[in-house]
Amino acid sequence: MTSSWPLTPLAERMRPQQFHDYYGQAQLLADSAPLGRMLATGHLHSCILWGAPGTGKTTLARLLAEHSGAQLFELSAVSAGVKEVRHILETARQQKEGLFAQRTVLFIDEIHRFNKAQQDALLQAVEIGDITLIGATTRSGLLTAPLLSRFGIKSRLEYYDAITLMNIILRSANILGTKISEDAAEEISGRSRGTPRIANSLLRRVRDFAQVL
Repeated sequence: MTSSWPLTPLAERMRPQQFHDYYGQAQLLADSAPLGRMLATGHLHSCILWGAPGTGKTTLARLLAEHSGAQLFELSAVSAGVKEVRHILETARQQKEGLFAQRTVLFIDEIHRFNKAQQDALLQAVEIGDITLIGATTRSGLLTAPLLSRFGIKSRLEYYDAITLMNIILRSANILGTKISEDAAEEISGRSRGTPRIANSLLRRVRDFAQVL
């Protein structure tokens, strides 16, 4: 029997796929801001994104890569080793030198967790332009000076205000096929501690509770 459940995980379906669906962080994406200017030119520089968990670092990294037309690889510094890093760098080098040269973006989550061996395997490739590196961290103070120096753009993601979270909740409710009033969205946004991840989690819990009733 074929399952009727969607194959894409729910959290991924709720994640913005285009910049016009990405709410918040206007201070980073405005035309006068470094990321905004980079988007306008279409030339992607290595950048570090830091901020609290759930504020949209991974989503923003994916959108930046998509906007630039680059191939995106993702690693978690918590679980990836030197072998994984070197494999991606070799793939990136081959793509750069291939007949149809393609840019490669490597996104590393919690990049402050990389040890010296992992960083040494990475930094030269960034320096010579084999890859564009986007790092995300919740602990920017733990980044080493050599690693931090490779990032041309350093951007801090802020917590989200209530109105922005309401818009995120209303969009997510539409994806879930769930009707929700603005008053209910406001109640959820006020309990989301300024983060879309918590807002979407609460929305799913409220939806499930309402369906049981």
